Amino acid sequence: MKMRMAQLEDAENIAGLVNAAFRPERFFAEADRTNPEKVRELLHKGKFLLTEGAGKLTGCVYVELRDDRGYFGLLAVEPALQRSGLGSRMVTAAEEYCSAAGCQFMDLTIVNLRTELPAFYQRLGYSENGTLPFPRDQHTNQPCHLVKMSKALLWPV
Repeated sequence: MKMRMAQLEDAENIAGLVNAAFRPERFFAEADRTNPEKVRELLHKGKFLLTEGAGKLTGCVYVELRDDRGYFGLLAVEPALQRSGLGSRMVTAAEEYCSAAGCQFMDLTIVNLRTELPAFYQRLGYSENGTLPFPRDQHTNQPCHLVKMSKALLWPV
């Protein structure tokens, strides 16, 4: 699969992929996870790394540089390709991008109700290090919060 940086014209396809991949969250959040306008806003603050195969978007991850820390979110893999290792490869690409930019740490947040996610990120070297309130602009049908996870980046720059 080919990997590239997203352009503004990719916003609609990115939103579609993220919403398809985040469907497991529908048990606590009825709305789509994102939309093309939010993706375009994020593209002004950071970057989306994309993978493509057979002429279509197969994976994406949002990365943002925050001084000596990198942040990634919206990790999404085409549902038919989940559990193929593509998500782990996307995380590695995000880490390498941030490391090359001088980041010493990588951060992410996950919602506490997605109980399968901590173990996935722990296998990739991340540790829980706090919580944040769930964004007020995202409506949920039950109480929830975000779990912060971080990892030291040890890549040669």
